[in-house]
Amino acid sequence: MRVLIVGASGFIGSALHASFGAEAVGTYHTHAAHGLRALDMRDAAAVDRLVRELHPTVIIQPAAQPHVDWCEDHVQESYDVNVTGARNVATAARAVGARYVFFSTDYVFNGAAGPYREDAPPAPLNVYGRHKLEAEQLIADTVEDHAIVRVCGVYGFERQGKNFVMALLARGRRGEPMTVPSDQWGTPTYADDLAAAVRELAQASPRGVLHVVGPECLDRMSFARLACGVFGLDPAFLQPRTTAALGQRAPRPLHGGLNAARARAVLATPLLAPRAGLERMKQRLHAEGMLG
Repeated sequence: MRVLIVGASGFIGSALHASFGAEAVGTYHTHAAHGLRALDMRDAAAVDRLVRELHPTVIIQPAAQPHVDWCEDHVQESYDVNVTGARNVATAARAVGARYVFFSTDYVFNGAAGPYREDAPPAPLNVYGRHKLEAEQLIADTVEDHAIVRVCGVYGFERQGKNFVMALLARGRRGEPMTVPSDQWGTPTYADDLAAAVRELAQASPRGVLHVVGPECLDRMSFARLACGVFGLDPAFLQPRTTAALGQRAPRPLHGGLNAARARAVLATPLLAPRAGLERMKQRLHAEGMLG
């Protein structure tokens, strides 16, 4: 198996790169990393050249512009990355006959009745969700051998410390207040499980949309308190706020999250519940020397 990971310098991409090891070539755009190839997926010619050079059997694309509020104010820039970039990768995948695994989001739904199954009607509330849905549709029309992996609430070890739990640990250790939405529900997903599941999916036959997420749906504040318990932090620094009070630029789905029944039926890789995933993350941080 020859694997190309478009966006291997990001949080999910780095977990994927570690999972595939020497089988994979990864790319970066803004964050250079040792051993990765530079690629701007908005450049169709550059994408085509790299894909034809490597001739991968599988292309996995976690690369995106995922900053939801930024996308709301930069619609064209979001489109250029999240739609045009995906189109370029899909076209190149079709040209070499590669299986294409694309990462999408629970934000393709409006959060009125989550957690959602794969066949639930999408109704995105914000620019980011609309662009990811448009990318899903064009991929389905472009590449026959494709899998669209929708994810939600991914957390885990990350040196840059950007995901929710890493940020929570940093704030909690310093005793800095952290505002947490109290009415946004989702399905937290441990990154290393996700990477292992996608590795299995890359070698398997399922096509179409799969929801690859953890098995429990809970609100963000409950998840934050659970993380504090696992990591031995006093949760007093957490400050719950309703989404309306937060005044976030982009509308958020409130009762979101994804139903992973199809993924559990076709994949052998277990997807851990939040407490078990957080315990596994704690072990990983100890191994990386990031916990005393």
